[in-house]
Amino acid sequence: MRYTAAHWGSYRIEGDALAPVEGDTAPSRIGRGWVSAARDRASRVLRPALRQGWLDGDGGAARNKDAYVEVSWDRAAEAVAHELDRVRAAHGNGAIFAGSYGWASAGRFHHAQSQLRRFLNLVGGAVTSRDTYSHAAAEVILPHVTGMTNRAFQDGMTSWPLVARHAELVVAFGGISPRTAQIASSGTSTHEVGDWLDRLTARVVNVSPRRTDLQGAEWLSIRPGTDVALMLALAHEVWAAGRHDPAFLARCTSGWPAFRDYLSGAADGEPKSADWAAPLCDIPAGRIRALAAEMSARRTMITVAWGLQRADHGEQAVWAGLALAAVLGQIGQPGTGFGFGYGSTTPVGRPARLHPWPSVPQGRNPVGDFIPVARIADMLERPGESYDYDLATCTYPDIRLVWWAGGNPFHHHQDLGRLEAAWTRPETVIVTDHSWTATARRADIVLPATTPLERSDIMMNRRDPALIHMSPLFAPMGEALDDHEILRRIAAQMGVEEAFTGGRDAEGWLRHLWDDARAVAADHGTDLPGYDAFRDAGRVDMRNVEETRIQFGDFVADPDCAPLATESGRITLFNEAIAAAGLLDCPGHPTWMAPAESLLDAAPGALHLISGQPDTRLHSQNDRGTESRAGKVAGREACDLHPDTAAERGIAAGDLVLIRNERGATLAGARLTDAIRRDCVSLPTGAWYDPATVDGRRIDLAGNPNAVTLDKGTSSLAQGSSAHTAIVIVERWAGDPPPATTGCPPPLR
Repeated sequence: MRYTAAHWGSYRIEGDALAPVEGDTAPSRIGRGWVSAARDRASRVLRPALRQGWLDGDGGAARNKDAYVEVSWDRAAEAVAHELDRVRAAHGNGAIFAGSYGWASAGRFHHAQSQLRRFLNLVGGAVTSRDTYSHAAAEVILPHVTGMTNRAFQDGMTSWPLVARHAELVVAFGGISPRTAQIASSGTSTHEVGDWLDRLTARVVNVSPRRTDLQGAEWLSIRPGTDVALMLALAHEVWAAGRHDPAFLARCTSGWPAFRDYLSGAADGEPKSADWAAPLCDIPAGRIRALAAEMSARRTMITVAWGLQRADHGEQAVWAGLALAAVLGQIGQPGTGFGFGYGSTTPVGRPARLHPWPSVPQGRNPVGDFIPVARIADMLERPGESYDYDLATCTYPDIRLVWWAGGNPFHHHQDLGRLEAAWTRPETVIVTDHSWTATARRADIVLPATTPLERSDIMMNRRDPALIHMSPLFAPMGEALDDHEILRRIAAQMGVEEAFTGGRDAEGWLRHLWDDARAVAADHGTDLPGYDAFRDAGRVDMRNVEETRIQFGDFVADPDCAPLATESGRITLFNEAIAAAGLLDCPGHPTWMAPAESLLDAAPGALHLISGQPDTRLHSQNDRGTESRAGKVAGREACDLHPDTAAERGIAAGDLVLIRNERGATLAGARLTDAIRRDCVSLPTGAWYDPATVDGRRIDLAGNPNAVTLDKGTSSLAQGSSAHTAIVIVERWAGDPPPATTGCPPPLR
């Protein structure tokens, strides 16, 4: 049997088509567009290419609007090696930025980021990024307040069976959506989040601007960006009614008196009561008080979606949600307490044993410089300037060469007009990818890579019991090569081929990784077959061991014997180190701070832009596939508007609309639904950025929300993405729409 896998599921290969694997009762919609996207020859990079202006020495000026010259692989490898050597000699390896991101493939070996970093570390290293766009604010705040990294916190999340069995009330800030649960980093064999939601016996409250973020739940339609105010008001009402848990707060937290003084108003004269929060959140004070009373009377799980912390002051959403659960005193019990990320990806809360599978070793990076992942434009615009990050002062490096492999910052970054301008500053940009994405079209050297459907690999997700041999579905298109072979050729030019390959070709590496995996499996009580038998079978499963977990369980059982790795050994409701830093945008305890942009002070008629994950693709992957194209309206990405909101603007379903603010503009097709607040518009991320100048104005023609989103750090603590903090104007587009060029290759010579 032949199989393959992706971040959105695992599949049987049936002829020239794919079918979901056995046992996946809710296969991803994304997968239905995978093959057609990979086979979209018009958008594929078929041969290595060099930008004409770069060859002519234009210094990057035409990087956003140029033609390309196709060359041989030898010429391309020579060009890359020459540029690396030139920049290293003139400026050092600290002038090279390795901007790869981790979603290119679910395979363990053909992981673009690992391959690129392994290669660059052998030739002196490069500046890299830290944290992720998914949850950067949480990645920085969680160690300070829980003593755990985000990865450890996710691994220890209270298991779904315990939530289903024991919780009586689930309050989901940001919802719990099977839409986002379609995916898993490193792949998944099943999609079970919807099934766990169906098994809940608890009453469920969806706190979100969209009803569809948790179907079948009571909908508390909160004003976007005000979740922290609601969390604080709920904590205040629980405390004011004497329903908090003083024993738990004294035993398992530090800083409760200071946080209590903030809630009560003793610290600033403003009690964080239901009456205070109601006009901020647009939720009646009586409803807030009733929910607080219900939370304290029932076994309650407080959950926060990853998306909430991708906003201005995003750290506060995680910290305030945890503090609310601490006030209730139900942390460390089966099925209750605090959860972060349920439904944000498939494996969160999965009751499966974790396995430390092997991966490609990357070696040591001799360059110590890094940037927070969402500060790319800042780095390119402000070399040598200082900034705050995680209680330290850092300096932006002076980057002369950018190499991006298997990623698309012109999808996942914010304020793409600003990024487009900053992108002209490096001397050389190299992109390794299989398609002419907006990022590839802004490179000087373009290296065509294979898709996962054109090579062999292994899906090994440490949170999934299945191991999948990923067989190719079709031969590589054009002259595309896998990332390892591309880098091997460049390594040969630079005298490090043997060190890079370790004496193995791609199949040799797959066999090596599988041998290491067999040793891991044996330690966990499973005997895996040899590689040949695994390849022929296509799939093997680890021994089915359900491991239920309780977040903070050991700590709450005995805080003295199992202290947390925080400054106090406890959950910190007031953090001395953060307070001592004196950060104006991240005080020492969970705090309400008005966002940089919000409906609280927006001009009349303005709307809040919700830019969540799509259900037809993963980020920008598969946008050229049949499933993504079928979901578009008027040939553009579809945005959702409330019927009343649309009527006020003369917009009908199917109309083309302009979404704009002072940062930029994008065109989208209108779709109407009453499952969204009247003061919001929802436009999913991932349409391939396609800007053009129309009547003197720069407009994205495809419907990419990051044409208008805010490129600002969450705070000077985490510097994460603030994508969900954006106010826009929406208006009907009059006249004929300009033709979109998404998916078309640039001029080739």
